[in-house]
Amino acid sequence: MNKKRCEWCEGMFDEYVRYHDEEWGVPVHDDKTHFEFLILEGAQAGLSWSTVLKKRNGYRKAFAGFDVEKVARFSESKIQELLQFPEIIRNRLKVNSAVANAQAFIKVQEEFGSFDDYIWQFVDGNVIHGHWKEMVEIPATTRESDVLSKDLKKRGFKFVGSTIMYAHMQAVGMVNDHTTDCFRYEELS
Repeated sequence: MNKKRCEWCEGMFDEYVRYHDEEWGVPVHDDKTHFEFLILEGAQAGLSWSTVLKKRNGYRKAFAGFDVEKVARFSESKIQELLQFPEIIRNRLKVNSAVANAQAFIKVQEEFGSFDDYIWQFVDGNVIHGHWKEMVEIPATTRESDVLSKDLKKRGFKFVGSTIMYAHMQAVGMVNDHTTDCFRYEELS
């Protein structure tokens, strides 16, 4: 019997369905994974998630396996090299933002002990469970993503608008926005 999934992943390629089934909405408490999604969600701005997901391995190669310390030290020549690397989205603003965000990420880790401790405070350490029957009901932003976005911008992060941060919150399981008829909704509730 086929499992009922969120409408957004129906009919998509295997890696996309696997992402939905195994990763999306699973609570993350690992800084490296938070950093990975920060880069990937920023890269997605204006594009589809499927485009970014297809390039995820390229991002792993280009961004030192999402090692925040290494990315924070990327030089201008390294950035130029990345802008020639076809396995990522070669947008100067997005590549520059990944480096700036790595530097800001480290400052957050120093201040809060971990990025995880910092980011989960915006949901009081608890997953917010949506109760959406249809995709059209799922918001693009929330009060929490607005506050998080504003705070990140104040700390020097780029490509962290409220919509991008809400997508991040969904991806790292701060929010469970699987539709109620999706098999993952109950598993994550």
